[in-house]
Amino acid sequence: MGGTPPGGTREVGDAAGSGSAADSGSGSAVEPGSGSAADPEPGSVGGVGVAWARAAAGASHIITISRRPGAVTAASIANAAGARLRFRMDPGGQRTSPFRIWLLPFSILVGTSLAVFVITFVIDTADEPDPAAVWRLLFHPNPSSALGAISNAAEVVAAVLGIAITVVAIIVELASNRYTHRITELFVSEPINFAVMGFFVVTAVQCLAVSIVFDMGEGATLGFVPFVGGAVSMVMLGLSLVILLPYFAFVFKFLNPVEIVERIRRHTLDTIDSRRASWTIERKQTEAVRGIEQLADVALNAMEHKDKGVSMASADALRELVLDYQRMRSRMPEPWFAVVGDLAVNPDFVSMSNAVLESVTERRIWLEMKVLRQYQTLYNEALNRMRDMNYLIAINTRLVAEAALASGHRELFDLAVKFFNTYLRSTVNAKDVRTAYNVFNQYRLLAESALGYADGKHAVEIARYFKYYGGVSFTAKLPFILETAAYDLCSLNELAYERDSPAARELLRIFLQVDRESESEVQETSLRGVRKAQIKLATFYLLKGDEELAREVFRDMHGESPERLASIRNELLAVRSSEFWEISDRGVNFDYLPPKRKRRMLEFFGWFGDRLPPVPDRISGEVVPDAALPASSSAGSERAGDSNEMLAGIGLGTETIPPPEPN
Repeated sequence: MGGTPPGGTREVGDAAGSGSAADSGSGSAVEPGSGSAADPEPGSVGGVGVAWARAAAGASHIITISRRPGAVTAASIANAAGARLRFRMDPGGQRTSPFRIWLLPFSILVGTSLAVFVITFVIDTADEPDPAAVWRLLFHPNPSSALGAISNAAEVVAAVLGIAITVVAIIVELASNRYTHRITELFVSEPINFAVMGFFVVTAVQCLAVSIVFDMGEGATLGFVPFVGGAVSMVMLGLSLVILLPYFAFVFKFLNPVEIVERIRRHTLDTIDSRRASWTIERKQTEAVRGIEQLADVALNAMEHKDKGVSMASADALRELVLDYQRMRSRMPEPWFAVVGDLAVNPDFVSMSNAVLESVTERRIWLEMKVLRQYQTLYNEALNRMRDMNYLIAINTRLVAEAALASGHRELFDLAVKFFNTYLRSTVNAKDVRTAYNVFNQYRLLAESALGYADGKHAVEIARYFKYYGGVSFTAKLPFILETAAYDLCSLNELAYERDSPAARELLRIFLQVDRESESEVQETSLRGVRKAQIKLATFYLLKGDEELAREVFRDMHGESPERLASIRNELLAVRSSEFWEISDRGVNFDYLPPKRKRRMLEFFGWFGDRLPPVPDRISGEVVPDAALPASSSAGSERAGDSNEMLAGIGLGTETIPPPEPN
């Protein structure tokens, strides 16, 4: 566990599915400005102007933070692999316009019907002595023929209405059972459904009424014939038949689960922001809770049916709901934020003590907590089952926290950090190493974003949690999680140094406290990984010309056994590729060092003097030019015996594999 596979590095190799959202790298997702979140710019919310870049139909939606002199700024939030993170999922990746659903098929059907009729009618009237008289029958038909057609029209419309109701009832019921019962309510309240069904009914009534007023007269006497009413009835009958197929297309689109998710989200936000007098505070709270829970229900049911796209769309909708809600928070009256009445007995709040409920009310974050509690439920359900969902929840929680940082919403940021810690605790309890590997990545990105705020105090707080949960994982016999935390802390320290953050010294102190005494051979291997991460940081300091900080790392590991240090040195030198050889979300080798940093590493190990065995000729000749090797490490015998075998694994056991043969 944690040893060096072929090529000389370790990584969690988890092939991400096509819907994986946890594709992120080492860069910071938010570029902080020079200001502090505690010093808002006049005229802006929390000192930051938040602009929502909503692209055209089907495009991804990206949060961007506008740059203003003297204000806290943040770069576009996207996953670090460069692929944009979608904020709203549209069916098939594009929005279907009303033209494609209604006008296009309607025009095709009407045009085809008219063309067929006109062509056949022209052919039939070609041999008639007076074709104009035949054409006049269209507007003044034979009364008997008109009465027969109108009488049958009512039956046809009734049959069409029956077909429409049957088809719609079946598919609405199926969709409701599969995802959420809210689908039925949304469908019934949709005005288009009422309009189409109502048009069928009105057409049937019109045909019946016109057929009743026909008066054929006796003999040669012509009674009353409603030519206009008959013509209108036939036109309405034709429209009823023609709109049937476009209406079915609308129904299928309406019942698309991703569309349902978006409708629930919009309805919830519209309810919260409603100014209608009939919408009391209690009613708004109830409807908001209902919408949030139904979005979570859709995600849970979709996960049960292995419908990854729908479950992810629901998770994204919950994030969008929180972020959109932040724009209307300032307009909400004070009673809205109180956790009382029916809200206090909601399942997510009923078990909380009065002190906790008072704290939630005081911090005005009950809706945000409700959404994140749904995330917690989804996260626990997805552990060891649908890891892509875990990754997406971690990404969305990070985005919410970064938006809170940018807007100066400290309470929401603290809440998101608590839920990140809760995710890690659940992950360790479930022994899901791969998920922990990716969640730590998102947590690190959040810490990097937090470096630019409050002198890096938030980043220091997160670093302490890294150390704590790494230790918890180590105790739970999941040492690779500790190793992952160490490498992420290494990246965080490097970024803090580059940004000249006031928190850099404290972050280094925390990082050097990550390793603990080994309790087993497997855990010893993981602690080797922690030392490798610390050595990587020392090479970074040396490359930047800061020998003082590199010496702090040296003093921390001065008591290590020479054989162990030599083995670590040789393994780091043997790593040749920056990319991991399996598909993973990070896609990087933890142990890779560029040639310049390898030379700095040899300088670092040179401080140990003759205590260390020399670098093997095979490694020194292949990886680093002889001229770059310090005198204390440039010649001598073979590597230490314990480094002739390297352990590979991801916490699920270990296997011994030989080192790669020289080229």
